[in-house]
Amino acid sequence: GSLLVLPAVMARSGLDAETQTLLVEAVTAAADLDAYHSRCRGDGSGRRTENLNKLIVGKLRTTVLTVQDDFFPERSYRRVQTRLESDFVERLQAAGGCQGAKDSTLPEELRQRYETAIEAIRQLP
Repeated sequence: GSLLVLPAVMARSGLDAETQTLLVEAVTAAADLDAYHSRCRGDGSGRRTENLNKLIVGKLRTTVLTVQDDFFPERSYRRVQTRLESDFVERLQAAGGCQGAKDSTLPEELRQRYETAIEAIRQLP
C-alpha cells in the first residue's frame, strides 16, 4: 500500500536535496530577520517571510509552511516556528539584547544571510 503514496510525495517535494537545503536556510534566515524586527524594531509584519513565501510560491510552487512541514527535521511547522523563535531569542540574549544587537554586526549578518538566500532562490532554474 505504501507504494501508492510515493508519487504524491514526490510531486509535492520534487525538489532536489540542494534546493531543499537552500529553502531551509532561506526560511530560517527570514524567520530570524523577522524576529529581530519584531523584537527590536516593533515591526511585527513578518514581511521577510511573506516576501520569501511569494517568491517560492511563484518559483517552486511551494510555501514556507510546506517547507517547514516537509524539509525541517521537526516535520511540523508549529514546532519549527517555536524552535526558530527560541533559537533567535538565545542569540539575541547572547548579543546583549536589542541594544547590544543594534551596536553589533548581528543585524547586518541577519540581513546579509537573508539577501543571500533570496538571491540564490531567484537564481534557480
